[in-house]
Amino acid sequence: MKIMLVGGGGREGALAWKIQQSPLVAELLVTAANPGFPAGCTPLEGDLVEEARARGVDLVVVGPEGPLAEGLSDRLREAGIAVFGPSRAAAQLETSKEFAKAFMDRHGIPTARWSSHEDLEGALQAVTGPCVVKADGLAAGKGVVVASTAEEARDAIRSMFAGAFGQAGHRVVVEERLTGPEVSVLALCDGFRAVPLLPCRDHKRRFEDDAGPNTGGMGAICPPPDVSEALLAEIAESVLQRTVDGMAAEGRPFRGVLYAGLMLTPNGPRVLEFNVRFGDPECQPLMMMLDEDIVPLMLGAARDGLPSRPLKWRRGAACCVVMVSGGYPGSAETGFSITGIDAASEDAQVFFAGAKREGSRILSAGGRVLGVTAHGSNLGVAAQAAYGAVSKISFNGADWRKDIGGSLK
Repeated sequence: MKIMLVGGGGREGALAWKIQQSPLVAELLVTAANPGFPAGCTPLEGDLVEEARARGVDLVVVGPEGPLAEGLSDRLREAGIAVFGPSRAAAQLETSKEFAKAFMDRHGIPTARWSSHEDLEGALQAVTGPCVVKADGLAAGKGVVVASTAEEARDAIRSMFAGAFGQAGHRVVVEERLTGPEVSVLALCDGFRAVPLLPCRDHKRRFEDDAGPNTGGMGAICPPPDVSEALLAEIAESVLQRTVDGMAAEGRPFRGVLYAGLMLTPNGPRVLEFNVRFGDPECQPLMMMLDEDIVPLMLGAARDGLPSRPLKWRRGAACCVVMVSGGYPGSAETGFSITGIDAASEDAQVFFAGAKREGSRILSAGGRVLGVTAHGSNLGVAAQAAYGAVSKISFNGADWRKDIGGSLK
């Protein structure tokens, strides 16, 4: 069969790596350049729906949120092409924080207290102390400020209304600030069934000990040791399946990947946010841990036919460490040659994100340059392997967190 993969970041690098392992795949067509895509991928240009129809594509896998927000899945389904990814209407769980919060309230999904504001003064008056301020729309994972003081929250609100995140900040959500460790739990969904994946933990803050600004993600582990099978079952029932049921009841059947970012509070798990696609970098360790062919699962999600059984997973754990350019998450310094990839690949899988091929060289081309992902018999072994591989890679300005998966290494 022929599969089209939309997107070219680290998430899509991991998906391409996993998809290409399937004996069902005769050709993998890609819509973006990524120096880590498997050899033999067919590059595409032009209108994706027309290309998919003309080339006889059997399944389109949409990686990033942008095309989902623009309705690519709807256009593909209208053309009779199977697609792994939610409709534009279902994607509102990610594209509008206000919609997601109101949806959770309607369906009894546990989340923080909140209010939504389209005017500056109303938002400022809603702040009474430490809280969380969110741009309503898509902001590449950076439109959230966890404010320790009321003044910090008000500064964030003023910045958002002044255009810090473009149209994403034309409305802001002010939330109660919760406490506890965070966890990401994703599920494959076919419109009526949510099949949970292993839990993950993303490390969003730029620096060690969760200091500094939020980023798109500095690393991820899978599974975190503090998430029990009982807790995962509770989240699967009270959050994931309840969300799929609610979306179906509202005429927005959800197909693809549902990502619930949660905080494990003293009063139980609470949803912080929904995403409607694989997380990046959570996708990387998830793909390394999945111990079965992903293609039938994606087809099942696209065609209302996911299995009711639990998925198959490797034993142990996986750890992904993201290497970033100097200056990230601000203005990143790019264009530098990356060396040591072959040596690092002996012990880990390197998934490229902000990188490009220029002749025989691979150059840094973005803030988050690559993710180094390794598997081990336990989290400590996986983290040690990942950091060992990171130490072999070099480019000017390269930096990374030293505490992904545990204590400083």
